[in-house]
Amino acid sequence: MSNSTTPADQPATSGGLRAEDRRILLTGVTGFLGQAVLRSLLETTEGTRVTAVVRPKGSVSGRKRLEQLLRKPVFSSWADAIGDGGKETVKAAFDARVDVLEGDLTDMPEIQDPFDVVIHSASSVSFDPPIDEAFRTNVGGARNLYEALLASGQDPHVIHVSTAYVGGIAKGLRQEGSLQTDVDWRAEYQAALDARARVEAESRRPETLRSQIRGAKLRDGRMGPKAVAAASEEARRSWVDERLVDFGRTRAQSVGWTDIYTFTKAMAEQVAEELWADAGHRVSFVRPSIIESAVRKPFPGWIDGYKVADPLIMAYGRGALPEFPGLADSILDIIPVDHVVNVIVALATQDVSRRGDDAYFQVVSGASNPLPFHEMFTAVREYFVEHPLQDDKGRPIEVPEWTFPAVEMVEQRFRAKELAAKAGSAAVAFLPATKRTREWTSGLHKATSGLTTLRMYIELYRQYTKTEMVFDDANTRALREELSADFLEGHDFDISGIVWSDYFQQQHLPAVTDLTKAYSRAKSAQNKRSSRPAPELKHDESSLAIFDLDGTVLATNIVQQYFSVVRATRPRRAWPAEIGGLLAAVPGYLRAEQRDRSELIRLVNRRYKGYRGDDLRTLMQGEAGRRIRASIRPEALELIERHRAAGHRTVLVSGALDLLVEPLADLFDEVVATHMDEDASGVMTGYLATPPLVDEARANWLRKYADSHGADLAKSYGYGDSHADAAWLALVGTPTAIAPDLGLYAVAKKKRWQILEW
Repeated sequence: MSNSTTPADQPATSGGLRAEDRRILLTGVTGFLGQAVLRSLLETTEGTRVTAVVRPKGSVSGRKRLEQLLRKPVFSSWADAIGDGGKETVKAAFDARVDVLEGDLTDMPEIQDPFDVVIHSASSVSFDPPIDEAFRTNVGGARNLYEALLASGQDPHVIHVSTAYVGGIAKGLRQEGSLQTDVDWRAEYQAALDARARVEAESRRPETLRSQIRGAKLRDGRMGPKAVAAASEEARRSWVDERLVDFGRTRAQSVGWTDIYTFTKAMAEQVAEELWADAGHRVSFVRPSIIESAVRKPFPGWIDGYKVADPLIMAYGRGALPEFPGLADSILDIIPVDHVVNVIVALATQDVSRRGDDAYFQVVSGASNPLPFHEMFTAVREYFVEHPLQDDKGRPIEVPEWTFPAVEMVEQRFRAKELAAKAGSAAVAFLPATKRTREWTSGLHKATSGLTTLRMYIELYRQYTKTEMVFDDANTRALREELSADFLEGHDFDISGIVWSDYFQQQHLPAVTDLTKAYSRAKSAQNKRSSRPAPELKHDESSLAIFDLDGTVLATNIVQQYFSVVRATRPRRAWPAEIGGLLAAVPGYLRAEQRDRSELIRLVNRRYKGYRGDDLRTLMQGEAGRRIRASIRPEALELIERHRAAGHRTVLVSGALDLLVEPLADLFDEVVATHMDEDASGVMTGYLATPPLVDEARANWLRKYADSHGADLAKSYGYGDSHADAAWLALVGTPTAIAPDLGLYAVAKKKRWQILEW
């Protein structure tokens, strides 16, 4: 290990290179830690040049993605230090010192420029991704980087960012140093990639597919066979991902790691040791524990989105976490992000050169400044008692007192609540669609989703809140002792001075609470946009306004319309028999409606067999037609008139018989309805001349209709009330659900379509 010194006016670096002349390759720059590292290098070194590996995202180039980081608060202090030249001056300074290597670690581009230091901080930070994705990103990405470095013929100092939990499940002191494991990263990597092929094959077995089809028919059968096929395939893909997540979690635990994240980070360390360190190159390993908000730089409390502990903290603050299965006296190892950054910058720019087990640096708090879980809970509870969050009605939320029960007890309570919420959702699905049942459906879905998410957090994080591990930081403390006072003035990472209650209550919790409030404001604004009345209609002759009839323009349905015809054409004494027949048929109609709306239309229209078409047309010209006209919803009538005034082509599309909707024909530019065959004497046969235009059949018709009339569906409007209508509403630029049934309500909420109660 070198202990050489350099003149005071020349900042020391390993190899005698001045810090300001250093060329650094940085991965993971768009992540939480990567942003902070780049900010520190720009702000605390004058001439260091950084090249960031950034992959393009859609049509946005890697360079553009990097430049977009300048809008983030993390760079505000550096931008302020540039001067008063404005955005152009800041961008020019950024461009002068930061380059981009366009690419992805999973498909690493060739490294041609020379580098003195490589900081590898990129990884998938999800604890529970599918096993192949985790290995491809964390292990394959590291392999590709080191192979590209070897191919370049260079010998930079690599700073490999890992995690303190890389040693897996254990008790007692976890020392710094190389991992001692017999698990082979190459075999695990290949097995992980092969797992997807095996699970994909399993997902295509007939018994698996039949299960997906059954579920898709129940959920989306009313939208048509294509919708069922699409939903079935989406369910199959979800099934594959869930199986691969389970593969990863189970495989990790089988070889002694808490989850697939820590397992793959361990394998990535093996990659760095085998491909880089064992080949005689220098590599330093930085192992932070749970990284949270900054304590000093770029400013106290800085954080970029929720981190590991924050979803649980905010769930507690919202009153949604009555208990948590952690050990009250276990050590929760938290480290502020700027402490991790300062260790990385010290290794990248200062004259410290270590190899072997001395080059592993655990950036942690458990050994030097332990935080018992119960103390963290007390700090959090005191904060939310003094600064409570508010519920949807603006009332302060009272947070619970934890008793730290056994893991099994908490999990049983959550499972019971999940089952109750799912049972409630299943029961509500059989109720009529009303404003109240739609509210129940939305509330139950939110409760089920929230409970599932919380249980997932408990499963993932309980290993971190009931651990009996304590991480040693001897190498990190020794590193600090070697650094100059001038460097430590701006880059200190002494964890012993932090008062944890102050950190949480004065810095971290205000920051994540503000983040939560910002999310809530954005969501509230989004909900208001989706629920407020449509803006003034723009005059555009290329726009269509397509209306469904039953339940949309009219409050009645085809069964009620049939009974109106019976009342107008049959003697009163015949009504009881007809009513009895209709009531007896209702269960069959409901089953048909659940299966396929066109089946319901055929069954009901079959009852017109024997009627004369001319008699019904005459009937519609009299009192019966006036009743239908009078049953138009006033909101629908007003909207139709507004569309016509805006030059939009108004179209009524219905599964009802065409002769029954003739009283409405003058309101629309076109009426498309169901036609029934008549025999030679004009008597209706009960058989439809063409299939009803419902669900995806209406969608296919609408595409052709728009083409033939030169209409632009993106500028068009659609109004429907049934789950079946979702198939064609998705085609128009402005879809609206009118007093929707529960199926359409769920689709509209998910896609943020406007929902109106007429």
